[in-house]
Amino acid sequence: MDLTKGIPASADVKMIDAETTSDESLKPNGAEDRTLGALGYMSLWVGDGVNMGNMTLGASIVVAGMAILNIWQTLTAALIAIAIVSAFFTLNDRAGYKYGIPYVAHLRASFGKKGTLLSSLLRAVPAVIWYGVQSWIGGTALNEVVKILSSGAIDNVFISFILLLVAQILLSMKGFHSIKVVESVASVVLMGIVVTVFFILVKDHSAAISTSWINAKGTWGLPFFAYIMVFLGNYAAIFLSAADYSRELKEGYSDKKRGLFYFLPIIVSYGSVIVVGAMLASATGYTNPALGLPALFDNVYMQLFISVFIVFGAVATNMVANIVTPAYVIQLFTKLNYKASVTITGLLAMGSFPWLLVQDDNAKGLDTFVHVYSAFLGPLIAILLVEFYIMRKQRIDISELYKKDGNFDGVNYAALLALGIGTAAAFVFVDLAWLIGLIVAGVAYPIISKTLFKGSKFKKGTIFEEAI
Repeated sequence: MDLTKGIPASADVKMIDAETTSDESLKPNGAEDRTLGALGYMSLWVGDGVNMGNMTLGASIVVAGMAILNIWQTLTAALIAIAIVSAFFTLNDRAGYKYGIPYVAHLRASFGKKGTLLSSLLRAVPAVIWYGVQSWIGGTALNEVVKILSSGAIDNVFISFILLLVAQILLSMKGFHSIKVVESVASVVLMGIVVTVFFILVKDHSAAISTSWINAKGTWGLPFFAYIMVFLGNYAAIFLSAADYSRELKEGYSDKKRGLFYFLPIIVSYGSVIVVGAMLASATGYTNPALGLPALFDNVYMQLFISVFIVFGAVATNMVANIVTPAYVIQLFTKLNYKASVTITGLLAMGSFPWLLVQDDNAKGLDTFVHVYSAFLGPLIAILLVEFYIMRKQRIDISELYKKDGNFDGVNYAALLALGIGTAAAFVFVDLAWLIGLIVAGVAYPIISKTLFKGSKFKKGTIFEEAI
């Protein structure tokens, strides 16, 4: 299928109602606005995958010195999760790739303009919290850098955390251009660090890793499936807002190629980081990699080197996954420009208390956080996919999407009701929250859309239009 036929030209973009798009960044990208090629796009996902939050999830497998999953169970859980992540990325990126619209505009097709105000928060809030978590880990590493350079005279993690947030706010003000530059460097350098750490762990700590993780009994039972949901849930917020990224990708790539643009970099980066996280926790006892990684080295210069690139990795991840979408959502609410919105995003991350989720004695708080927000994201992705593929047959009237008082104005109560039903079902068994919410909402939404809310204008352009 040629998805590039829907890419709006610059003339079409200029016709979008300016009253509904107070900043250029919320308007559809035309073909000439797309700057990312295949390598640049894949570097986004390598840079995003190699981060300390992901390493912390790998470390969470080890509890009280013994792994819940052994090496084969961990690898299998990660592979299954990454395959699902790549599939959902490819499915959900089509609206953004075809029409050039951001996530907040994509939501309008299902929830309506006013309904989008609520549904967009369900993506933005976990992104802001992850922004805080990554920045706290990076701030911890930055503090290690300052301690080394000052010979221990300066030691304050919180100040380092604040300084790193300020630096990220300034970087992110330059938009996708700065993201492209940061990720191009990060994808190479950070993978080099992960490979180096892997071989050091194998060389010097193989006995501890073998005892605590490789030869652990583990389980193929419920905890195994729960960890699939954790690994999957970690990406659920990102592929939900896939339109924010695919709208930047140059035209001409098929579904299969775009699928590879997700699977290959994520399996290499995320998969390796999960493994190294489990190995690191087994060898050092630290679940915060900003402390565990420097502990591997007696050489102060190597400790400095590792700490610097932990900082770099935190910045690279936030630039891709945790800044763009919340900034767009804040624009939607406030009508502020992009620079003001990324500043507010950073301030919100500062107040998210990330130190409560990343503690030295365990990482279960982070697992619980992922499970809880997955209960909302599973239903959301189901509604978007059912709407786009089944109900609208991959056709969205973009002029109506942005038009004041158009067909997408107001609230689509059918989508909100399906979201509520799916989320409630997900919380019945939170360890599998994302999957349960996905299935229940995916079944409920078309049934509700067809049978309830007679006369709803949101049925226009769908297979249920005759039921209006």
